[in-house]
Amino acid sequence: MSEPHPNAEHDYASPQVRLEVTYSYGDEQEVQLTGTTTFAKEAMSSLASRHGIAEGGYLEVEGVLQREVDNEVDPMAAAVHVEGERIGYLPGYLAHIQQLTADEGRPVRVQIFTEMLPKGLRAEAWVWLGEGLPRWTWSETNRPPMSSQAKAQARHEQATEMVGEALADGGTRAMESQAGTVNGVHYLQLVEPIKQLKREGRLDEALVLCYAAITGAEGNRMGREPAPWYTEQAAIIHRKLGQRDEEIAVLERWLRLCPEDRLEGSRISERLTNLLR
Repeated sequence: MSEPHPNAEHDYASPQVRLEVTYSYGDEQEVQLTGTTTFAKEAMSSLASRHGIAEGGYLEVEGVLQREVDNEVDPMAAAVHVEGERIGYLPGYLAHIQQLTADEGRPVRVQIFTEMLPKGLRAEAWVWLGEGLPRWTWSETNRPPMSSQAKAQARHEQATEMVGEALADGGTRAMESQAGTVNGVHYLQLVEPIKQLKREGRLDEALVLCYAAITGAEGNRMGREPAPWYTEQAAIIHRKLGQRDEEIAVLERWLRLCPEDRLEGSRISERLTNLLR
């Protein structure tokens, strides 16, 4: 492997970062449905119009959880229907363990949130799989994030909350969390800012945060491999900027710290191999 490019450890090592965030919690008995904004878009729009929430609102209603044995992709798929409209599916890992017959559906309680965004109506739905009355995380007055920006803010806040709790707990968790912090910011808190800067085309600024996060991930690795996402993002940005040597250097930096038994099949190793061909 070649020597690391000087920029890989120095030029991007000292960012000044300011973060603001929000987050959400979940309950394993309540499940967000998939497909509500893709194949079920028209069904959701029709349902929203009938219930007067086509411009945004909230609906809690009875639904039916039904196995789709004729589903060509997954005969164990489980769809949720409301008023004859198929509004979404359970995630596959949950669908496969549901006690459902081919002919009988299970009544379930469903909550639906709608919001009018610049690109049109956004609808998201949750189903209650637990016993008794639903204990929803979200409600009509405590709505989930719906827009992409709000969702990013929520993920960001969740990371910040997790880091704060670890520091407050003291002991090993606090030490590990502190080890992953650079200039007062934990590397987990940099995911959404990096994504946002990339979306805005501010690649040099995103790269600064990538290297700060890489440093934090290295400090927090505790004998394991550093979290690879930040290295991957730095490599992607270097590729976009035409910086081949820097891309190689940042990949090799991660590989030097990865335990040998974790090297084989890693995305970082594969990326470097493809780059050097």
